[in-house]
Amino acid sequence: MAKDIIARCEAKGLRMTEQRRIVARVIGAAEDHPDVEELYARASAVDPRISIATVYRSVKLFEEAGILERLEFGDGRARYEDAERDHHDHLIDVNSGEVIEFVDPEIESLQERIAARLGYRLVGHRLELLGVPLKKS
Repeated sequence: MAKDIIARCEAKGLRMTEQRRIVARVIGAAEDHPDVEELYARASAVDPRISIATVYRSVKLFEEAGILERLEFGDGRARYEDAERDHHDHLIDVNSGEVIEFVDPEIESLQERIAARLGYRLVGHRLELLGVPLKKS
């Protein structure tokens, strides 16, 4: 997926320095929803010369170009994921901050029906559920 991100950046005419390529590769390899500080830690493990300012600028550039999607889960940190990932929703564990991705056909269908009932054709949505783990008995 990293090459895909780099290719999309190049297709949009973004100048891709080696350090931006590293940030793109780190984002492409992420299976979670990292914030800029986490992206910096991962990128600086690849190239210790990379600065956090470079990571911030790269992320902002990728977000403005529509390559990344900024996610706010209510914990005060902006997190990021590839904007072209397959559609999914999020369940956020408010105790641990863990983010669980899921797709549920019933929820998708219900959202379409609600939009239609209100006189709209749904063109997109974002669903974030906040929860705490059920206590096991």
